[in-house]
Amino acid sequence: MEDIAHLIGHVLEHSIEDTLYLIPFLFVTYLAMEWLEHKAGDKAEEAVRRAGAAGPVVGALVGIVPQCGFSAAAATLWAGRVITLGTLFAVFLSTSDEMLPIFLAEQVAPATILKIMGVKLMIGMVMGFVVDAVIRLARRDREKLRIHELCERDRCHCNGDCETCEQQPELAYDFEHDEEHEHHHEGGSILRSVLKHTVQVTVFIFIITLVLDGALELVGEDALAAFLGSNPALSVLGSALVGLIPNCAASVVIAQLYVEGALGAGAMMAGLLVSAGVGLLVLFRTNRRLRQNLIVLAGLWAMGVFWGLIISSFGIAF
Repeated sequence: MEDIAHLIGHVLEHSIEDTLYLIPFLFVTYLAMEWLEHKAGDKAEEAVRRAGAAGPVVGALVGIVPQCGFSAAAATLWAGRVITLGTLFAVFLSTSDEMLPIFLAEQVAPATILKIMGVKLMIGMVMGFVVDAVIRLARRDREKLRIHELCERDRCHCNGDCETCEQQPELAYDFEHDEEHEHHHEGGSILRSVLKHTVQVTVFIFIITLVLDGALELVGEDALAAFLGSNPALSVLGSALVGLIPNCAASVVIAQLYVEGALGAGAMMAGLLVSAGVGLLVLFRTNRRLRQNLIVLAGLWAMGVFWGLIISSFGIAF
């Protein structure tokens, strides 16, 4: 019993120490990101909406901004067919979610962070254009706007009541057009949001660190590293599945495991490519065609696995 108590105490002590020093870095990072999102969020969303055939380029550039707010917005816009499916994939694949705050807090080299974000950006663009090209070849790219369906579902009461919406239906779900309807998109202060994100991610990091430290104490760091190293394909598949969890915890887990050396570059990339955060939840809520949503989900996972295996096979490191 004494040995167990000593082990638990040792693991707790190290986990608390490893987590506490990250809090200032997380707070400052989230403060900067929330300010950016409040200042440029509407402009970025408008750029995606009006991108047209260049949607995957703009979508990937917008998606690379940390946090999953843009992936949620993209899911809503695609549900209304305001943007293309390729643009949606570009946003989802490039979205960093919680990766950047974790890497910055863990003081990962800036060059490494830029390489990872650059690869996600390029993959998002490439796959976005591929998806749009396939859809055009299949002649499935002529769907009508379904914005008013979303308005009715969210009880905006704008169908038939707004001449502007009738002439330009894409404005019916435009956040800048909300004041003319009964949209009520709640928002809080930047500081409250920053504190909430910081606390949530700190708790996630503590739990992950606690589990990792406990596993390393029981199994041994060398044994764990040997197992993961001997099964690169399995780690890629597993990481991509974890990345599909529609919560910021997924990207926190993957980024932390990569920093700890428990995940290789391929597995890390596979998981982070599919980590669209709450964007997936918004997709299933706003687009009621379940089959389409499942195809998007399967396609996202397949793309993550594909690129993860490519990176692992060629021994690419960041």
